[in-house]
Amino acid sequence: MISSDKSRKVAIALAFLGAFQPTPIPLTFLHKLYLGQYGWGAVYFLLGFTQIARIACAVEGVWYLLAHPEALGWQLTLSEPDISEKPLPSQRTAAQMSAAAQALRELEQLRQEGLLSEYEFEQKRRHLLDLDR
Repeated sequence: MISSDKSRKVAIALAFLGAFQPTPIPLTFLHKLYLGQYGWGAVYFLLGFTQIARIACAVEGVWYLLAHPEALGWQLTLSEPDISEKPLPSQRTAAQMSAAAQALRELEQLRQEGLLSEYEFEQKRRHLLDLDR
């Protein structure tokens, strides 16, 4: 499984760079390193001075280009990540805000009575505020 912070376009470009590089220094391993496949990167580096690695890079570049990312087991970012999954504080309903305020008051009361330490209070307060979002 590929990390979610990798770009599919970059992986394709690096695979084609390895296949069609104009320099004598082998760059066939770059796409494997980018994808976090270090063992295969080492193999491609060792085979980089032969045509085998270049042909493999070309085949993989076409494969990455034509195959659907989920069919390859990838979870790549194809565009900017969507950060609007959690509602903003201004999008919370009045009932949610009222419930959070009441829970915070109860936590404060427990802290003042000595039933919660400062550390526990802060953890529970942050957890409660994070759940609200």
